[in-house]
Amino acid sequence: CEILSSLPLQMSLYFNVYFFPFWWLITVAILYLKYPALSDYYKFILVTIMILVSLTELIRLYLGYMGNLLEKVPELAGFWLLTLLPQLPIILFLLFNESLKIHSLERAIHIVFAVFLTFQAVAAFFTVKRMVNTLATRFRLTEFHRLEEQRPGSG
Repeated sequence: CEILSSLPLQMSLYFNVYFFPFWWLITVAILYLKYPALSDYYKFILVTIMILVSLTELIRLYLGYMGNLLEKVPELAGFWLLTLLPQLPIILFLLFNESLKIHSLERAIHIVFAVFLTFQAVAAFFTVKRMVNTLATRFRLTEFHRLEEQRPGSG
């Protein structure tokens, strides 16, 4: 029985679990410092982003752990989609939007987080692809053996 889990993806998830609270604390502290200097719509956007990223990251990491360790395709596909759709664009927005008055420490931790997300998106894609191909092959072999047993004259 072949193991379909990805060790590099699991290691990345492990380190991301410890990095995310650090990222969150630094980002909230810097947001608190620069909050008075921001325009009203950027204040609203940044607070909304922090809430969205916090909730999504918890769900995303849980799905990544369960999907990779238990070799469950739906959970790992959900992890991959949550990485690609809300998380990566949000971090890139925080990293490249100069109107946010980005601090150098903030830029550094956003770069690390973006690297985590990019690596995890690529690793999860190939892991899901490998899992789906292997499970489809197992299914076809099981169906083939079942049909062989039902064939008349086999004995």
